Amino acid sequence: MKREKVAIYCRLSVEDEGRGTAESESIQNQRSLLLDYAQRQGWEVYGVYADEDYSGLREDRPAFCRLLADAQAGCFSLILCKTQSRFTRNAATAEIYLHEKFPLWGVRFLTLVDHVDTARRENKKARQINSLVNEWYSEELSENIRAVFRRKMEEGQFLGNYAPYGYGKDPLCRHRLLRDEETAPAVAEIFSLYLGGLSCRKIAQRLTAQGIPTPSQVKKNRGEDLGRRECKNWSASTIRKILKNPVYLGHMVQGKEEKISFKEKRIRQLPKNQWIVVENTHEAIIKQEVFDEVRRMMEKRSKNRVIGKGKGRIDV
Repeated sequence: MKREKVAIYCRLSVEDEGRGTAESESIQNQRSLLLDYAQRQGWEVYGVYADEDYSGLREDRPAFCRLLADAQAGCFSLILCKTQSRFTRNAATAEIYLHEKFPLWGVRFLTLVDHVDTARRENKKARQINSLVNEWYSEELSENIRAVFRRKMEEGQFLGNYAPYGYGKDPLCRHRLLRDEETAPAVAEIFSLYLGGLSCRKIAQRLTAQGIPTPSQVKKNRGEDLGRRECKNWSASTIRKILKNPVYLGHMVQGKEEKISFKEKRIRQLPKNQWIVVENTHEAIIKQEVFDEVRRMMEKRSKNRVIGKGKGRIDV
């Protein structure tokens, strides 16, 4: 008699750590539990698919995508998970695969803890309720996290992944910025050169010629590049961003953008009146009068550029 082939799917993400269940929901725990069950049923395990540090709302999980491709190809006839939420927390995704595509592909979906079984028609309502509960949980978790982040921003805590150029994170408190003596002088020089009449493009060329490390090179030296492309040359846009950033006055400006929804990775920009501004949270590199004068000069040059369009290049 031919043994049924089963695919095992496991998933773990930060949402589980938030519930204090990371250990019980670990990939190792899930794999062991499901392999043991499959062995007792006499099933042949086609493969174990595991995604770690991926939200159940995401559909671009690598192992998840391979699982679906293999299911469609007919590599196995059964998918086994610990719970339905391990497979997905998106109600629409669960509906598409559990009730449409899996039956079409001849694949049965089974879970051990919440007893989901697509082979049982009377189980359908329970599956749909599970889908809604799982999605509601993700939405509530997202709102709670957003509220915590907003409170920290309002307290003046720095929440960025990387410290702005000219600063570093306090090793004793990663939400506090400290002046970086290696890069802060370059920030001061950028403001000084602009006040001296150089354009952003000219300043970028000078810093590159002087061999002053760019922001991406500094990140790489700190081990923070995360695979991003290293920019060895300064650009006018980078100079412009530094000149416009009030962080160099010692002020924290955050909350400039937000996710469109808890299901979306896309973000939208917020109007300036919704930004979270907390003054005097760290040591300033630039004085207020210098920052104001640079801003005035940039606005003037910007107006001149608009007036001078079509009459040749005007650097700002």
